[in-house]
Amino acid sequence: MKIQNYDNHIRFYTPHHFIYYPILTVFLGFSIYFAFTTEQQLIWAFISVGFIFLFCLAFMLRQHYALILQNRIVRLELRYRYFTLTGKRLEEFEYKLTDDQIFSLRFAPDNELIPLVENALKNNLTGDAIKKSIVNWKGDYFRV
Repeated sequence: MKIQNYDNHIRFYTPHHFIYYPILTVFLGFSIYFAFTTEQQLIWAFISVGFIFLFCLAFMLRQHYALILQNRIVRLELRYRYFTLTGKRLEEFEYKLTDDQIFSLRFAPDNELIPLVENALKNNLTGDAIKKSIVNWKGDYFRV
């Protein structure tokens, strides 16, 4: 497996991104084409709207279910790591951190986590700034 860093941490799910969406896009293209070139324009227009609906629904549901669960897991992992390293609960000031900051901190190794949390709170760093501040990237290879 390739070592993960800031430049390559975005992942794609092959069946979804490179099979399902392209096939759906081709079907949508054909249905729009037939809606403008055949005599049954109304039927093909409804089919096109159906494909657009399926496209949007599939995208939203896939993202929604996976990300909500993964976001909860990332939060729990960060709370556990912070408690293990400091003996203090992250929940006491977690509300001061944005989701973007919390999700970016997961890439920090243990020896960089505490200073990055303090810096994020003190200087209100963006998630991207936190990621760029990490010296020894700790890859998250299981997030979809």
